[in-house]
Amino acid sequence: MAEDIKSPVFPESVFEGTLSNWLKKEGESFKQDEILAEIETDKVVMEVTAPKDGIIEKIIIPEGSTIKSSEVIGNFSDKISPQKKETSQTIKKVEPKKTISEKTPIPMETKTTSDKIKGFRIGPAAKKLLNEKDISLQDIKTSSKKGVITKNDIEKNLNEKPEKTSESNEVLKTKIDSGDSKRVPMSRLRAVVASRLLESQIQTASLTTFNEVDLFEVKKLREKYKDSFEEKYGVKLGFMGLFLKASSIALQEMPIVNASIEGTDIVYHGFQDIGVAVSSDRGLVVPVIRDVNNMSIAEIENSIKTFSSKARDGKLSIEDMTGGTFTVSNGGVFGSLLSTPILNPPQSAILGMHKIQDRPVVVKGNIEVRPMMYLALTYDHRLLDGKDAVSFLVKIKESLESPESMMLGI
Repeated sequence: MAEDIKSPVFPESVFEGTLSNWLKKEGESFKQDEILAEIETDKVVMEVTAPKDGIIEKIIIPEGSTIKSSEVIGNFSDKISPQKKETSQTIKKVEPKKTISEKTPIPMETKTTSDKIKGFRIGPAAKKLLNEKDISLQDIKTSSKKGVITKNDIEKNLNEKPEKTSESNEVLKTKIDSGDSKRVPMSRLRAVVASRLLESQIQTASLTTFNEVDLFEVKKLREKYKDSFEEKYGVKLGFMGLFLKASSIALQEMPIVNASIEGTDIVYHGFQDIGVAVSSDRGLVVPVIRDVNNMSIAEIENSIKTFSSKARDGKLSIEDMTGGTFTVSNGGVFGSLLSTPILNPPQSAILGMHKIQDRPVVVKGNIEVRPMMYLALTYDHRLLDGKDAVSFLVKIKESLESPESMMLGI
């Protein structure tokens, strides 16, 4: 008896998904817990796994279709028919009989009709037509139950060839006319990202303020402690951990930046869940590190490492990317020198990191070459005044230029 294959139960924040890929086709067998299909939502790719061993009987929902939570997408049977095994064995036995073995190779130019028809059963009328036409019997499908090639079979083969040629010419003409352009549908993730970015621009009063930070002391600290830090905590001391810690300190001092607008109310969040923008094969994803204010730099670095691995392997869950009161985006890893990040509503601010570049700066009256980075803070002007945004960015700058203050909590 056939049983249903259903899509997983979607979380509350996900209303529908796209069936992006069937990993098993009709007639294929599978083992328990094997992945049968993949469903792409606006946040993650969800897997449809097999409840037990079986075989796909029917695919009801094709690839590319939009589906709901717990919707029936196919049927399977837990009984694998032995007929398929017998069929495959029969085919394997029959195939060697069709192989033409020639002890002495004959040049193509000297092959006769008798050479062509070796190993094939062919009627006299078909043999005569074969003398006039240069075709391979390997390509001809027989209509006779006894496997005898007839004149009609050869004529049908000849008629099909011009159609294929004209068909390929039509495709080629289309490609030339369109200038090798092609139209493909957006992935669900890309479509949702595009929609939300546009909404962010329309629904918020976005403004960006800039500053620059001297990372000489941070680089000096990393150089001094990087080996002992990695040996003790099993993770490298990176820039992102220090930036998240500096952001957390600034958010504690200026809770308005950690707040959000709901209708005509301002909601002050008593926690700091900071999203970290990560690039993956599917596009930009933003996993959220929870309670950063209660974490050490080592714990932050371990969380970033874990989420980066999950993003790379496509294993991020809905819960990993839900919520967030502030976001940090690092365009510097791609070489960006300066940018204006876009808000991630309902958050009220986002910090943009950029490329570290050696530049001449004045330090205590002297010109020195220092590792400098431009910082950008995009904020919702409905909630934050310019003074709030600038002060917040200056606080981050001060913490990074005196990293020992972050360690001592002063």
